[in-house]
Amino acid sequence: MEFLADLDWTRYWFMFPISMAVATTAMLSGIGGAALFAPIFLIIFPLLGPEYVLAGTAAAIGTALMTEVFGFSSGFVGYYRKKLIHFRSAFPFLMVAVPVSIIGALMLAFLGDQEGLLKAAYALLMLVLVPIIFRHHPPQEMVTEDDDTFEGSGREPVSVTAADGQVYNFKKPKQGVDGAATTGVGAFLTGLLGVGIGEVIMPQLVKRNHVPVPVAAATSVFTVIVVIAAASFTQVSALIAAGGANAIPWNLVAYTIPGVIIGGQIGPRLQGKIAQRTMEKTIATLFAIIGLAMGYIALRELGLFGA
Repeated sequence: MEFLADLDWTRYWFMFPISMAVATTAMLSGIGGAALFAPIFLIIFPLLGPEYVLAGTAAAIGTALMTEVFGFSSGFVGYYRKKLIHFRSAFPFLMVAVPVSIIGALMLAFLGDQEGLLKAAYALLMLVLVPIIFRHHPPQEMVTEDDDTFEGSGREPVSVTAADGQVYNFKKPKQGVDGAATTGVGAFLTGLLGVGIGEVIMPQLVKRNHVPVPVAAATSVFTVIVVIAAASFTQVSALIAAGGANAIPWNLVAYTIPGVIIGGQIGPRLQGKIAQRTMEKTIATLFAIIGLAMGYIALRELGLFGA
């Protein structure tokens, strides 16, 4: 194909190690990698020169989600081998998240030419997530089948035995009406802005339902991969329909996809070796920086700040 031959295949070489680091961080924290990729594409790339700039905000978010699919797929394999995923805990969240994420992705295609508005929405989302992530509630200690906290709860006791022999006992997570609303908002934002579902699933599992962190992270990864696959397919299809196959920066994903596949294997191996609170503080700080930078760019593009 001619458009492939015309691409500079060495331009984005530096994204290979960066993608490994982003995917590793995503696997450890349970957040979506697109939350970090989209700002790299929208904030850092323009600073490198006009030749690095992608076609627009919609293209950046679509590429970030497309990359994230491969990263979380790799992470899913790693967690699956460690036998930490509890699939039945994920299904209630998926029933809400998948259709809503597709609606959000269709909305992105509709708003694709509203660059300033999309960036402003992204900045606002990042800043809203900062206090949510900073608000730390340590997960409840793992309970055993003999623990009386199982009694009278009306929720099914669950036991997950990891590949290393560690047994995790907890109660089957319950979503509820408010939880479903939270999941729906996160899924819609994932489809629209590429971030949100991982940030709402992990807290519901750990902080609300007291699922042990290793099982929660693994189950969150499974949930996120299904949701972002649905959103990414919708977004990429819309991009190709609007701009042809060259709407996707293939010379960029040629580096990001292998990078996230490797990072997706590193993350599960490091699970438990880095304190969850440390990861929360790091991610919240990054989101604050991203939100402020993206907000400034959005306000400038909307004409509220001088150039």
